[in-house]
Amino acid sequence: MNDRHFFLSEELSTALPAPGYYRATISAARFRESSHGNRMLQLSLRLHQVPGPCGRLADYFVLEGASSEGRSVARRRLLQLYHACGFYPEEGDEILPSRLIDIDVEVKVDHVEWAHGSRLRVLGYRAAWPALLDPEPRSEGQRQGAADA
Repeated sequence: MNDRHFFLSEELSTALPAPGYYRATISAARFRESSHGNRMLQLSLRLHQVPGPCGRLADYFVLEGASSEGRSVARRRLLQLYHACGFYPEEGDEILPSRLIDIDVEVKVDHVEWAHGSRLRVLGYRAAWPALLDPEPRSEGQRQGAADA
């Protein structure tokens, strides 16, 4: 076992990738509480071809609490994400974070000033290219039933 650890060159770069679309994989998705006690969905994304810490980012969708306008924006963004993942939920379909894990999407990012510098912010999602092999849109319930069968 090695007791010595060293920084790697890709960890030292603070240069953010240019704003735009990047292919990404959803590496984790879970419900959690915000610092204000609001229930939200948190995603962890790994940007392809973006090395180091800038290649990993998080996105959040507030589902409870906050303002009605804030929840509405979060719900529209969440629906955009679901469509990019190939899910077409219908009224009453449950939001299941585990269904999103390991799906590739294209994520639109921009720079935002935060605390002590700039960071990446997610602006939107679209389906990764090539598109899904199954061109027939499905509701979340139909897709769940097929996956759970």
